[in-house]
Amino acid sequence: MEVQQLHRGRLIDHLQLVVRDLAASRRFYEAVLPPLGVPIGGSGDDYFWADELFVSTASSDAAQGQLTGRHHLAFQARDRAAVDAFHKTALANGGTDNGAPGERPYHPGYYAAFVLDPDGNNIEAVFHGEAQRSAPSVTVTF
Repeated sequence: MEVQQLHRGRLIDHLQLVVRDLAASRRFYEAVLPPLGVPIGGSGDDYFWADELFVSTASSDAAQGQLTGRHHLAFQARDRAAVDAFHKTALANGGTDNGAPGERPYHPGYYAAFVLDPDGNNIEAVFHGEAQRSAPSVTVTF
């Protein structure tokens, strides 16, 4: 039997779903996530989050007041230069600017850039600032 390895925690930073009915979505995720051991981590009038999943209304500041396709996907970046390079490269390859590289108010040091992919999905690259990680990723071997 071949040994396989998966790495988790080094690529996807978070996924945002912009929903029409936040209350219905909250009821759904509050029901389905606890059996998986994932608690709701926080909530407000127009959003809630659990682990790397962020769910909001279109009017949430995090959604930038507009629907941008079906999904919001954020990739982790190793530093600010990688965020800058992501944005420049995306624009040169069919992406549309949806937020130039810069600091965001989500937490101190949050440096990100946003582009719309060719289908209108909001794609982000984010560097969370200087921080110490316990490991670059989690390795799962089976």
